[in-house]
Amino acid sequence: MPELPEVEVTRLRIAPALEGARLLAVRLGKPLRWPLGVAPQALAGRVVQAVRRRGKYLLLRLDHGLLVVHLGMSGSLTWLAQAPPPGPHDHADLVTDRGTLRLHDPRRFGAVLYADGEDDGRVKKLLDGLGVEPLTPDFTPEALAAGLRGRRAPIKAVLLGGDVVVGVGNIYASESLFLAGIRPTTPAARLGRARIGRLHAAIRQVLQQAVEAGGSSLRDFRVNGQSGHFQQDLWVYGRAGQPCRACGTPIRLLRQGQRSSFYCPRCQR
Repeated sequence: MPELPEVEVTRLRIAPALEGARLLAVRLGKPLRWPLGVAPQALAGRVVQAVRRRGKYLLLRLDHGLLVVHLGMSGSLTWLAQAPPPGPHDHADLVTDRGTLRLHDPRRFGAVLYADGEDDGRVKKLLDGLGVEPLTPDFTPEALAAGLRGRRAPIKAVLLGGDVVVGVGNIYASESLFLAGIRPTTPAARLGRARIGRLHAAIRQVLQQAVEAGGSSLRDFRVNGQSGHFQQDLWVYGRAGQPCRACGTPIRLLRQGQRSSFYCPRCQR
């Protein structure tokens, strides 16, 4: 599933072409996760003023209204100066006077949703429960400590929940916990100031490095046909049984809430 780094990479690559473009048509294929919420022809003539991200959602602010784009489990966006006919898994085209933004989504868990603005109830339902953005100044060790206070759940589960800090998905939680030296089963409330400080720094480091590497392409993530490369530098994720790159101890795999967690039993306590 595309996580924060993949969505941020997508934003960075499509925004220069899309901002200032005028919509000529919106073409929809097979139904996606949610209906568009407006007749596609009603969006013709509107101008994309800004493209920003909140968690794993892309927010395309129009001169009138807002488009919310989610990539789902397997979605990717491609900017096409000259768009060929859509294929069987191309389910949404935003046709502009500069080119076409195409959503390719084999599983169809993605979505393109129209709303009048961020105060719309459907948008608030999606965004209001999200935690602090980890690559902004608002994400501080103190903010992380406040979010973990009283949480008895394992720290890995709390990170994946997204209500404390947003966008630390399975890959990036495993990698951050390794760099911080924290075992994924540790109850969140048991982390002291020093370990919280290390975790805060690790989350920022891992996510920033992932963005700079173009995200992780473990399966089918692409932006404009380009794969990410962060998976080439993973410390623990997907490396069960292989030697730890730091100490040589075999990496272990455990299941937490139907998710795979990878850790080094020696480096992470």
